[in-house]
Amino acid sequence: MGAGESVVLTKSEKQLIELVRALDYGELRVIIKDKHPIRVEEIRRSIQLTNDKN
Repeated sequence: MGAGESVVLTKSEKQLIELVRALDYGELRVIIKDKHPIRVEEIRRSIQLTNDKN
């Protein structure tokens, strides 16, 4: 794609961009099929444990 060329987004691509813009903070997993996003999973909880070597 060269400079000045426009890209036409599919409905699912537009939905993905809207989800990303609406997310204040977090992590999304995007499932792609045939070069198109088909599902988005929002990661709700992640727990980081410390590695105490005592």
